[in-house]
Formats: sequence, C-alpha cells, structure tokens
Amino acid sequence: MSQFSFQYPLAFLVILLFLVCAKWCKERSRAIFFPHVAALIAKEGHKSSLLVWLKWVGIVAAVTALASPVITKSYVNSKKEGRDIVLVIDSSGSMRQQGFDPNDMFKSKFDVVKEVVDDFIQKRKNDRIGLITFADVAFIASPLTFEKKFLRDITRMQELGVAGRNTAINDALVQAYNLLSKSKAKSKIVILLTDGMDNMSKVSFPDVKSMIEKRKVKLYTIGIGGPRDYDGAYLNALAKAGHGEAFGARDASQLSKIYDEIDKLEASKLNSKKVVEHTYLYIYPLFLAVLSLLLFIYFRNQRGV
Repeated sequence: MSQFSFQYPLAFLVILLFLVCAKWCKERSRAIFFPHVAALIAKEGHKSSLLVWLKWVGIVAAVTALASPVITKSYVNSKKEGRDIVLVIDSSGSMRQQGFDPNDMFKSKFDVVKEVVDDFIQKRKNDRIGLITFADVAFIASPLTFEKKFLRDITRMQELGVAGRNTAINDALVQAYNLLSKSKAKSKIVILLTDGMDNMSKVSFPDVKSMIEKRKVKLYTIGIGGPRDYDGAYLNALAKAGHGEAFGARDASQLSKIYDEIDKLEASKLNSKKVVEHTYLYIYPLFLAVLSLLLFIYFRNQRGV
C-alpha cells in the first residue's frame, strides 16, 4: 500500500512569513522622475508579472522541498516454512482385506488408505512429499517432490502384490530415513502406516531403533485394523524413538481423522515481517525552486531592475 505525505508539514507555515513580508515589507528604491511614467508602467506591467510568478514558484517549491514530500510503501513479507515428509505405506497381502470402510464394505484397506493419503497430500501446500510402499521389500514410489499432482497420480497407481505379501517395516523405515538423509529442510517427518507385524525385515529392531533415535526426524506411526492385526507396542516404541506419536485406526473414518490431526500438529510455520519503504521526493521541488530563482535573477538582470 502506497501513501503520500510530508515529513515536516509545519514547514509550510514559512509561506505565511513570505506573504506577510510581501504585503508589508515594501522594497524601497530611489525615485526616478520620468515623463509619461504612466505609459511606461502600463507597458512593463505584463513583463514584471513573470518575475512575480518566478519568485513565488521558487519560494513555494523551496518550502515544499523543506517539508520533505515522501511516498511510503508498506507490505507484509510472509514466508512459509515447508517440511519434508515421507509417507510409508504398507502394501502387503493383508491390506487386501475388505470391510474397513463402513460406507463401502467391498473396498479394501489399501484403497481406503490411498484415498486418505491423497487427501493429505492435497492439503500440504508448501511441503515436499515422498512416497515409499513396502511388503517383502520396500521401494521408493516417489522421491521428495513439490509436484502434488504427480504424487497423487503415483499414489493412485499403487497396486497390491507388487512388492510381495509379507511385511518389512524396519526395512521401509531405513528407506524413508535414507530418502531424508540429504534433505536440508528444518523439519523432517516420516509417517508410517501398517496393518501387520514385521516378519520380513533384514534390519533388526534394535538397529532401526538406534538409527531413528540418532536422526532429527519426527516419526508418526499408524496401525490400522483391530488390535490383533498389528503390534501396538512395537509401533509405540518406534514413535517414541522418533519423538512422535503412535495412532490406531479401526476404520476409514478414524484413519482420516488421524491424518487430519497430524496435519494440524505439523502445520507449516508462517513468518510475517512488515517492510516499510520510503521514497523521498524533495529533489524534484528543490530542482524547480533553483530553476525558478535562477530564471528570476536572469530576467531581472536583463531588465536592469
């Protein structure tokens, strides 16, 4: 927003002094007797008005420069601090189970998860997000990217059985943390979702727990299904090591609420800074004042006044 103003508006009171002086401080000069003086005055009257205009333009312009006209522009510089987030999704055979969504009993767990994750990706406007799916093995479905449409398309394209039927949670976490190893983001997050127990990892629990504790990455774990479907204590231990939280979801509605809660917990920080820019314009009236007074002196000398 731009605003024009004067830094020293009281300086315009100086013009009153000039007006008073113009009225009462008459210039005194030697009287010259000249015949037909009335005709001479009438002839020179138009010319002398130029000097009057130049004098007053110079005075007003000089006082305006003294008042220091300025244009002030103020705006808010907002910077959002984005995060690097890796979504780790179980694609083992157990994710084929139906009945997880009460509104569509024929929809598999994996289809529900893809829909909820798609919604979560769409909400994270300022973050880079990567995707890892795992079963017997863990693989990077998408590297960290700002391209949300690409990532959502990749999420929809994921299929069960591509990576096997078993569950390798520890190996998937190693992949996720490796994906974040070169990240320069101040905030790094891993969100692990599974409906099973680790039965295929090459990396042991103590090793993966030690890795998680050493890295500055927050870990959220989500177990879906009934209490017997996944190892709640195991997921709690992982989340605690990663300074995050562990969640459990019995159905699609609860899962959606969990991702919403994580979205709120990891809301992007907004740093706002008000910036004020001043553009000083005194040089323009000052230039006009100098030019007017120089012309005043020139024409006055030319006429021998």
